[in-house]
Amino acid sequence: MKKIDYAVLLSLGALWGGSFLFMRMGAGAFGAWPLAGLRAIGAALCFLPLLLSRARLAEWRAHWKPIAVVGLVNSALPFALFTFATRSLPAGLASIIDGLTPMFAAVVGWLWLGQRLDGWRIVGLLAGFAGVAWLAEGSLALGPGAGTALLAGVVATMLYGYVVHYTHLRLASVNPLVVTVGSHMVAALVLLPPTVLAWPAQSPPLQAWLAAAGLAVLCTALAYVLFFWVLARVGATRIMVIPYLIPAFGVLWGALLLHEPVTAGMLGGCAAILLGTALTTGLVGAWRGTSRLAAEEG
Repeated sequence: MKKIDYAVLLSLGALWGGSFLFMRMGAGAFGAWPLAGLRAIGAALCFLPLLLSRARLAEWRAHWKPIAVVGLVNSALPFALFTFATRSLPAGLASIIDGLTPMFAAVVGWLWLGQRLDGWRIVGLLAGFAGVAWLAEGSLALGPGAGTALLAGVVATMLYGYVVHYTHLRLASVNPLVVTVGSHMVAALVLLPPTVLAWPAQSPPLQAWLAAAGLAVLCTALAYVLFFWVLARVGATRIMVIPYLIPAFGVLWGALLLHEPVTAGMLGGCAAILLGTALTTGLVGAWRGTSRLAAEEG
């Protein structure tokens, strides 16, 4: 990997970790549905020029049904669920919950596709869910709505875990850019009615509008373009570092910019979730194998 690859991976962690900061900043003023809708609509408008080619439009028409499912499950619903969660949860805590995504992908693969879970992966699942329980206990002090918000975030990560396998099964041969652009267009259409119906009676302040713009342009449109660019350069194994960077940056941005407290419970829960993710996805073994191969080649 070159320096630019490391820089892009760090940038993606910062951008996707920053999405929880922006949701926390805008959710109170807009509400869950309008802010999620603005994110999807803004991203779709940014993406639209990328779909305007004959080949990409043909792929979209041929595969629009599974792409629509991805738009619903990977964008529309998780956007709304995490935005709802950040109305009650600190940005850092919400970003830690997002770190469960690879674990749920492993669980879905086991339950749905019969993928094997060895001893270390089972230990990883137990560690990760222990981390969630740790966070849930600590969230009780945040107020009566924190438990529901935590559950909403967990459901969002479950949807992310499902769509990983659905996309592989139904859309593996389709250009990933077509899937991304098309799914966000579907998400924008799905979220448009609730966005209009739930629009706040009082005009949101400038800070909330800037947060919505940051979500759409930086954390969604720009982030996905960078993701596919670096994926083509470094491969799927190395890019698995991103789920570890998102909680780290989410906690960092929340502490620096929103002055959120970083508690021992948050750090303990985060450590358990990240350990569980590493064991469940086999990332530790993959890194070890990559390092050994590099040493042999050297």
